[in-house]
Amino acid sequence: MALQNELETNHSFGEIIGKNKKMRSLFTQIQTVAAGDISVLIQGETGTGKELVAKSIHDNSQRKAAPFVPINCAAIPTELIESELFGNERGAFAGASERRIGQFEQANTGTLFLDEIGDMPPILQAKLLRILQEREFQRIGGTSTISIDIRVLAATN
Repeated sequence: MALQNELETNHSFGEIIGKNKKMRSLFTQIQTVAAGDISVLIQGETGTGKELVAKSIHDNSQRKAAPFVPINCAAIPTELIESELFGNERGAFAGASERRIGQFEQANTGTLFLDEIGDMPPILQAKLLRILQEREFQRIGGTSTISIDIRVLAATN
C-alpha cells in the first residue's frame, strides 16, 4: 500500500491507468527503468500502449525537461527514413535545397522513441546500432561527425 501511494504521488504515469497487480508491477518497472539512462526495448501487442510506457519512462527520468521525440518507423517510407532520422545537408540528393535537422538532433539531451523498430530496414538498424554505441552520426551528405546525448527507447510487437 505504501509503494502504491508513493508511485501515485511521486511519479507521473500519464494516461496509463490501472490498479491491479500487473499494472502496479508495470508502474514499478517504469520507475526502475526511468531511474537509469539506458536504451530500452518495449515489447507488446499492437494497441497495448507502448508509446504511453515510453512517454512515462521519459517523464519520470532525469531527461523529462528535454524533448521527447516519437517516430513511427512503420509510417515513414523506406527511402525517406534515413533522412528523417539523421537529417541531410544541402545538395545531398535531388530536392535537398537546404540543410535539414533530423530526429536524432531534435531529441538531443532528451529521449528518442522509435516505434515499430522491427519494420525499419536492416541496413538502417545497423546504423542505429552505431549511434547507440558511439553516440555520434553524420547527416546525409555531411562530412562532419555530430555528437549527441540522447536516450533511445524503442518498441516492437
